[in-house]
Amino acid sequence: MTSTVPSHSPAVQTPARQRRLLGERPEFFTALMIAAVAIVVAFLNPDFLQVGMLFDILRSSTVVGIFALGVLVVLAAGGIDVSFTAIAALTMYSITKAVTLWWPQAPMPLILLAGASGGVLLGMLNGCLVDWLKAPSLIVTIGTQYLFRGFLLTFVGTVFFMEIPDPMDSFGRAALLRHATAEGAMSVLPASVLVLAAVAGLTWFILNRTLIGRAVYAIGGSLGIAERLGYRLRVVHMFVFGYAGLLAGIAGIVHVSSNRLANPFDLVGTELDVIAAVVLGGARITGGNGTVLGTLLGVLLVTLINNVLILAGVPSTWQKVIVGAFILVAGTLFSLRRVR
Repeated sequence: MTSTVPSHSPAVQTPARQRRLLGERPEFFTALMIAAVAIVVAFLNPDFLQVGMLFDILRSSTVVGIFALGVLVVLAAGGIDVSFTAIAALTMYSITKAVTLWWPQAPMPLILLAGASGGVLLGMLNGCLVDWLKAPSLIVTIGTQYLFRGFLLTFVGTVFFMEIPDPMDSFGRAALLRHATAEGAMSVLPASVLVLAAVAGLTWFILNRTLIGRAVYAIGGSLGIAERLGYRLRVVHMFVFGYAGLLAGIAGIVHVSSNRLANPFDLVGTELDVIAAVVLGGARITGGNGTVLGTLLGVLLVTLINNVLILAGVPSTWQKVIVGAFILVAGTLFSLRRVR
């Protein structure tokens, strides 16, 4: 005589509950990957478990995190943007050059505002072109990426600014926390992480508490249904690309201030790391979902892989391999969200 397990048994319900949890909150899986990487690195090299290392990780996550939050908004609307590093490079170098030449003592809030304004204009150009050309946003932003970078190198300049204006230098040196190690070395958590915190709070509020945030998710989820509900695709395109540009402009200014160097060739090639962080945070490349928490966790995971695996004896050439493997695993598991 065989016995059967009732369908309401916990043994039967547990896999379904896990699939449902993964579908609703994929950032839990991202957190598990972060924990696994941290445990492995800490086991192989106990030096990882130091306050200074935490400060270094947060510092390295700041600019990438600001970029990623802009990419999140674009992905949630069903688009993709690869021009944000070119926007950041053009705005940060142009503004640093202008401030250096004409107003060396310009207040830092005004410099950040100038970066945000320049980024918005370039981002809205992306939105206009995507809406006007009716072309895939990936193709459009590849084109504008080359356009912005070519304009920068041809008309703005290619000379490094080794001495940036004092307000930017002071902002880059400002410390939120300081920690002295047993050996007497000083670890600093820069105040620039507050910019990331403010941007994260603003992005969460826009996506979860405003009408435009609902429109972003609606259009990314189903364009036809969203249009029948009255959402305007042109408005959403202008907003998401403008917002991504705004954050790119801010990230550029933070990057220059933190490195105390304005290099027009900086940030090239970091686009895939940023997009990978957003995808690892649970955002679907086809749009309609994604969270600020998941994106920040994805940024933390990519930063860990790119900055601390060397402590575990992993060659730097394997970093991209590991990121790619994590994306494949995450993509496979995140597909379970369609299993209800």
